[in-house]
Amino acid sequence: MLVQRPSKALLVGLVVSSLLALVMLAVMLASGGPVGFGLSALLAVAPLPVLLAAVLSLDRLEPEPKLNLAFAFAWGAGVAVVLGVALTVLGQELFARAGLHAATVDDLGVVLLAPVIEEALKGSALLLLLRRRREIDGLTDGIVYASMAGLGFAAVENVGYYLLAFGEDGPGGAVQLFVLRGLIDPLGHPIYTSLIGVGVAYALTRRTTGRHAAIALGYLGAVFLHALWNGAATAKSLPLLGTAYLVIMAVLVLLIVVTVVERRHLVARMDVYLPGYRDTGLVTEADVRMLTTLPARKAARRWARRAGLGRAMSDYQQAATELTLLHLRAERQDLDPVRFAVERDAYLGVMANARRW
Repeated sequence: MLVQRPSKALLVGLVVSSLLALVMLAVMLASGGPVGFGLSALLAVAPLPVLLAAVLSLDRLEPEPKLNLAFAFAWGAGVAVVLGVALTVLGQELFARAGLHAATVDDLGVVLLAPVIEEALKGSALLLLLRRRREIDGLTDGIVYASMAGLGFAAVENVGYYLLAFGEDGPGGAVQLFVLRGLIDPLGHPIYTSLIGVGVAYALTRRTTGRHAAIALGYLGAVFLHALWNGAATAKSLPLLGTAYLVIMAVLVLLIVVTVVERRHLVARMDVYLPGYRDTGLVTEADVRMLTTLPARKAARRWARRAGLGRAMSDYQQAATELTLLHLRAERQDLDPVRFAVERDAYLGVMANARRW
């Protein structure tokens, strides 16, 4: 497949973020002890495979580069967590020096400072990925990258919360908190930050006037949802928690609808652009039918694996999808004709090398 060379800045960011995450976990281990830390880490990691699979399933048509996804996850787990804790503590210290009561300072840290600071830090992963803007082809990509940053943040943050519960109430306290954070509301952080992802992706993929305002609106939406949940949890009010949960779930449904609608649009555009390449001999009517529905694509890969052509079929489908996205980018942006021709011919070359049926 046609891929970009790994960015040195992206690699450095991945390494630094991963090291910061390890440092934070080491601090938790030293403060909580091996038993409490072990249980807390286990509870934090347990839902991750399912959550990661759920997020990545949103982007089956055009999977994002693994390095970019790893960077977003590590950024959330490392840089966002470390700076989030440091800046929130600093803000609380300023409130305390202003003469506010200790309980008020704690509440302001949870309900105000944490949402404002944490969403800015998690969302900054999207802004850093803007240099790789050709990888963000639609709103779904923004949701996926933002969700990865949110999952990374939540994984490390949850270790800390479970460790605190373990210290106060033992294993039962940690498990009880896990039910709330790991089972009832495991997608909180990914959902909040996904609104920033939508805003960044919209700004990148649209030509509308004022499109960059979508980034600010997405950030404000993320802060609102985060503060709504934290405020309800701080108030310890079951009705407020229920209301906040319903609002967050409604946003989740909306995000899923966005990805489904965008996927259908992409499939529809394949039916428009790919027939134009029939003269190359690389796209037949049967290929178009195969490429334009997810069940047909899956069935084709299954057949190809039995025929020993599994990798070839995956490469062909991926290149055809990227070719369609290239046409969409050319529609939405002022894409240089020479660059368009170079990328188009590269994707056609991949399709030519892969098509052996």
